[in-house]
Amino acid sequence: MKILHLDQNHPLLLAQLSEAGFSNEVDYVSSKGEIEKIIHAFDGIVIRSRFKIDKTFIDAGSQLKFIARVGAGLESIDIPYAESKGIQLFSAPEGNRNAVGEHSLGMLLSLFNKLNAGDRSVKSGQWIREDHRGIELDGKIVGIIGYGNMGKAFAKKLKGFDCTTFCYDILDDVGDLNATQVSLETIQEMADVVSLHTPWTPQTDKMIDKEFISKFNKPFWLLNTARGKSVVTKDLVSALKDGKVLGAGLDVLEYEKLSFESLFGQDMPTEFKELLEMNNVILSPHVAGWTIESKEKLAQTIVERIRTHFSS
Repeated sequence: MKILHLDQNHPLLLAQLSEAGFSNEVDYVSSKGEIEKIIHAFDGIVIRSRFKIDKTFIDAGSQLKFIARVGAGLESIDIPYAESKGIQLFSAPEGNRNAVGEHSLGMLLSLFNKLNAGDRSVKSGQWIREDHRGIELDGKIVGIIGYGNMGKAFAKKLKGFDCTTFCYDILDDVGDLNATQVSLETIQEMADVVSLHTPWTPQTDKMIDKEFISKFNKPFWLLNTARGKSVVTKDLVSALKDGKVLGAGLDVLEYEKLSFESLFGQDMPTEFKELLEMNNVILSPHVAGWTIESKEKLAQTIVERIRTHFSS
């Protein structure tokens, strides 16, 4: 089988697939249109997020047997159409779940203890202690929305903090020893912290908006290490200003391009500029699952998926 690799990944991916008898070719620079002219010659492709795998692309890949994404989600692929063509789809959410869990916890602790603001203050020559008095995570109620690989990993990290952890998911019976499954209304009634771990779907697009936030009984902290388009930035900024949201840790942003590779090359809305100035907001460039270890785990997971389903 011939496999075309469209993004650079951990070297083990090419090495182990080659050892297993697969033929690998790489093309990290050609445009989508250029790839569509040659994709008919390949049995499988391995991608991250360079461009969307749409109906046109899938039709051009008339021999495709699988599409593998070295990442957690498949939203860059037209899933129904690919499946209608009998194409196997592989992703690797377990590959970076631990990294996402740790990053979420790190963001939360940084927000609670005002670490970023304190760091900037000291580096500017100030020694202001009272303004940087933190709060403790111990005993807080944490609501996790989306309880798959990422949500479960975060709940596991919270276990040592004596939190009450609730989870909400569209699937039934996903709760475990680390989180009790409840309704979304229960999370909105009780949570001190809300953490998103959902894929991008039509149901989660712009999910966190003014109406959603207004249903919370008390001010809360928001974490988003999932998908940026699930949060309406304008409504979040408004809630941060009026105190309905106490602070936010955002690894993903509404304005990200599909490839996740760039952000600041475009004019940003006023609300995003305001977000940048807020001391109770921590931002990172879509790197929650982006560790040295996860890079290897993601690649290894995809190798196993391909080897399990296809022989050379």
